[in-house]
Amino acid sequence: MAITPKRSAPRSEGAETLRFLLKLALFVLLFRSFVLAPFVIPSESMLPRLLIGDYLLVSKWNYGYSRWSLPWGLPLIPGRILGSQPERGDVAVFRANPLNDHDVIKRVIGLPGDTVQMRGGRLFLSGRAIPKRRVADFTVPITPNYTCPSQFQDVGTDGPICRYRRYRETLPGGRSYDVLDQADIPAADDTEVFTVPAGHLFMMGDNRDNSGDSRFAPPVGFHFVPQANLEGRALVTFFSTDGNAEWLKPWTWVSAARFERIGETF
Repeated sequence: MAITPKRSAPRSEGAETLRFLLKLALFVLLFRSFVLAPFVIPSESMLPRLLIGDYLLVSKWNYGYSRWSLPWGLPLIPGRILGSQPERGDVAVFRANPLNDHDVIKRVIGLPGDTVQMRGGRLFLSGRAIPKRRVADFTVPITPNYTCPSQFQDVGTDGPICRYRRYRETLPGGRSYDVLDQADIPAADDTEVFTVPAGHLFMMGDNRDNSGDSRFAPPVGFHFVPQANLEGRALVTFFSTDGNAEWLKPWTWVSAARFERIGETF
């Protein structure tokens, strides 16, 4: 007598869909935590390099991994693993002290053991003045997601713009980048001498007169940043919008896009 093999119960379509979605969510979580993650620029502290409305990809492997590599800072990674030190001039995303309640993007200026000081609007690193050269003014259109005080407003060929004094700084090792110096502000332009402790970094925004960073104590800034709070290094701009888009009008997504910024690397 032939024995009929038992057939497994057919899986429901709903169960298969749920299983697929769970696998997809796990893949996205792992990819975002350990490979690449998106970051949107919410403020003007990194002008002229970054504009409000820029969307970046942040590489997660450069500096190692900690709990802040994971979404919501889940405490699943003890300390910092596979850690490596950033280079001066890197643009990095990190979790800001003291509350560790939001992500911040700034430029790495001081490494452990460095002394950092602003003197007359000029950066001094370990006692040596960093070269600062005047270059052409930086201009940015006034749009729904960006405006400026009247003293910085001007008229460009395509409409109203903001105009700022721009300078070129060159760090030891040769890395150069542009900074803005809008006005003489003693709190930002003349500081005490900061000595960066072991395991920490001194971070600054390129918009020197409009950046809460390591020059300031909380709640204005955050002083030194523990390297364990690093999340990743800015890699490339994958989208940028001037704020004119409306969700219910898809055609404005294209007209508001700043296509010339897409693909810019660091």
